[in-house]
Amino acid sequence: MMEEIPVYLFTGFLDAGKTKFIQETLEDVRFNNGESTLLLLCEEGEEEYEPTTFSGKNVFIEVIEDPSELTPINLERLQKKHAVERVIVEYNGMWMLDQLYQNMPEAWIVYQEFMFADAQTFLTYNANMRGLVVDKLKSCEMVVLNRADQRVDKVEIHKIIRAVSRRTNIAYEDLNGEVYYDDTPDELPFDLDAPVVEITPQDYAIWYQDISEEPDKYKGKTLKIGGFTMVRDKLPAGSFIFGRRIMTCCVEDITFAGLLATGYDTKNLQDQQWVELTAKVAIKHNRVYNKKGPVLHVLSLTPGTAPEQDVATFY
Repeated sequence: MMEEIPVYLFTGFLDAGKTKFIQETLEDVRFNNGESTLLLLCEEGEEEYEPTTFSGKNVFIEVIEDPSELTPINLERLQKKHAVERVIVEYNGMWMLDQLYQNMPEAWIVYQEFMFADAQTFLTYNANMRGLVVDKLKSCEMVVLNRADQRVDKVEIHKIIRAVSRRTNIAYEDLNGEVYYDDTPDELPFDLDAPVVEITPQDYAIWYQDISEEPDKYKGKTLKIGGFTMVRDKLPAGSFIFGRRIMTCCVEDITFAGLLATGYDTKNLQDQQWVELTAKVAIKHNRVYNKKGPVLHVLSLTPGTAPEQDVATFY
């Protein structure tokens, strides 16, 4: 079998603290005890690395100057050139992550992905370059926001991050270097303990994200929700797809977000028909998902109308 190459991926924009963190990590003998490590630099900021202070000396630095260099052949060449056991990537904040993920050699497996940001400029970056911010948030396991002080709007930052991922951990580093974790509660805008959980049109995106990330807490719940149908001949008898389109950051990323619905005679349905659905949630394996996932068992279905904003958003 092909031996896995662990990849530690650090994303964020210039002067966000990536270099400092990686430098300190490579100075820590608990992480760097002489393992052969490839350090890929996809951008060069004001701070420079000091290899002489690394706790292990088998760290090989290579610079990637253009995203066109992120090819499986080139990355594997660099891996074999230095016979490395693992890879650290300091990624360019202006490059889309798919460029890397789609071109990593087969043996490269991302073990950890952190995003770094300046807490004082995070909201400005989000307002002006939301697509790039969302790109870095969507798969990271932790966001580290440095230079945090009392002026930072942590509630608004929390909302922005949670609009992309409800699983990402959020940490702040204050001006004294002290690190603490975000404690803003993740409250859902609907009552999950109600006999019938009513999902309003403006809450569809949050609900869909939540049921996708934590489906088990919806098991056995009864939902009332509006959306439209997708009727397909290839679906199992009595089944259709129920959902809406969701926009995370911009028009270019609008996608259909739906779930399998069962227990209804689709002869009475039209494709792309807006409906009001009441359904009980089951968590089961289905060939439509090719894995376990939430399935909506129809209790009632009535004609509905499209909301004024037919594309669901997180705001």
